[in-house]
Amino acid sequence: MTNRLSDIDIAKASQMKPIKDIGMTLGLDEEQLEFYGKYKAKLSALELEKLQDKADGKLILVTAITPTPAGEGKTTTSVGLADGLHALNERVVLALREPSLGPVFGVKGGAAGGGYAQVVPMEDINLHFTGDFHAIGAAHNLLSAMLDNHIHHGNPLGIDSRRITWKRVVDMNDRQLRYIVDGLNGKVNGVPREDGFDITVASEIMAILCLSNSLADLKDKLSRIIVAYTFDGQPVTAEDLKASGAMAVLLKDAINPNLVQTLEHTPALVHGGPFANIAHGCNSILATKMAMKYADYTVTEAGFGADLGAEKFLDIKCRLGDLKPDAVVLVATVRALKMHGGVDKKELSTENVEAVRQGLPNLEKHLDNLQNVYGLPVVVAINKFPTDTDAELAAVQQACEVRGVEVSLSEVWEKGGQGGIDLAKKVIALAEQPAELQYAYELTDSIEDKIQKIVTKVYGGKGIQLTPQAKREIAELENLGFGQLPVCMAKTQYSFSDDATLLGAPSDFDVTVQQVKVSAGAGFIVVLTGAVMTMPGLPKVPAAEKITISDSGEIDGLF
Repeated sequence: MTNRLSDIDIAKASQMKPIKDIGMTLGLDEEQLEFYGKYKAKLSALELEKLQDKADGKLILVTAITPTPAGEGKTTTSVGLADGLHALNERVVLALREPSLGPVFGVKGGAAGGGYAQVVPMEDINLHFTGDFHAIGAAHNLLSAMLDNHIHHGNPLGIDSRRITWKRVVDMNDRQLRYIVDGLNGKVNGVPREDGFDITVASEIMAILCLSNSLADLKDKLSRIIVAYTFDGQPVTAEDLKASGAMAVLLKDAINPNLVQTLEHTPALVHGGPFANIAHGCNSILATKMAMKYADYTVTEAGFGADLGAEKFLDIKCRLGDLKPDAVVLVATVRALKMHGGVDKKELSTENVEAVRQGLPNLEKHLDNLQNVYGLPVVVAINKFPTDTDAELAAVQQACEVRGVEVSLSEVWEKGGQGGIDLAKKVIALAEQPAELQYAYELTDSIEDKIQKIVTKVYGGKGIQLTPQAKREIAELENLGFGQLPVCMAKTQYSFSDDATLLGAPSDFDVTVQQVKVSAGAGFIVVLTGAVMTMPGLPKVPAAEKITISDSGEIDGLF
């Protein structure tokens, strides 16, 4: 069949089951669910402690080749794979991130999948959902307010206002707020200083929420957040400001994973949403671990291309959460490969087998990373578009066969779970193979060496160029005892390099490290490269222009 309905129309036409019925399939009764209406619920983080003696199911990671404006459909593939496993009568739970309002109203869209492979209720999930992001923003900005209040009332900690590292956040793409001056118009309004906003999904608190194993762990991580430095160069933490307890109170519900369902009633835990190009890009450890206790197969995804999302999933989340994927699905599209092969977006509907072949090095580099750098078994899922020709698809399949990699033609956007059964069968077989997760670097490596290894081994570059500022920051962080933390690379998602225009699989490049800072609460070093920004802006024609609501309350224009 040909799908001509919009995602929201498909979602509205679906017949959702009451969320209590979805909970029952996981062995949960109503007392274990906190209901947010009829179709959403939260699971207490304490449930994980009750499941400690239960064996873990298989963990399946879905990632993708380097993204292009043509789209790859990673979330759609994740949903369709879970529904495919469900159709095979396997016990499966999907574990995804929550969408940010910034991209929803901007250019990227939501994060609930698409076509007949969606999580629902998609309007709620893509908008305010259960309020988690608002709670994270409130906790973050409470810390900001207490920091500036401390300085206003005499600054007994001796905070150097020139070395405040904690910006405010808002869950919206608003470039006007990147760089501001606040505290103006007299002493009563605070101390004037340069300031700015990040988007909420770039907040360290978002990362902390997603990397915490319990409420106690969350409180401990919040207390270690560094917000500034004193005049003598010592870090100032949330605990020093006596803010961490109140912040934890604001997050007491947000830490609990959210339970929803797919169009085909597969249980889905949708929780947390750090960006993958500027944060670690994975859903919460709590949701992933809960899913692995409830199901024989947990399907989760990591943001953007495998060089960003999968690298951080493996080098950060798996390390800190003691996790190991049993199999990896690498999503690719003919359209994206043609763009990596030099074809303009306007020409993607025209058959061009040679362009597909020219773009294949991008796919092959990602495969090499997953197989040889990380030691994991991989299957390639070709997310099929109506314009793909048999010859183009064959070119991708042949390249994978040469590497000994299984390929599955995924038609989940059009057919839902039935379009993902072949992929599901191949994932089941792949997950039985031995997998011994390796890391791209050792924690005992210096900060510079860790960055160097990611750039040379994962990105395929020559090396790194450190700015004088970055050199000073690395030296200071190592002197303060943070040298053995993992690193979180912030770079463009559109290239292996830090230059968004270098498509395919470039090799003759250096990555410029502009700034290095510590997220001491989350437990990693943030490395900002190239021109990456922590506050996106809206496009010339934002998606918000087409979104509206009828007098009867029907939302329209949401994808």
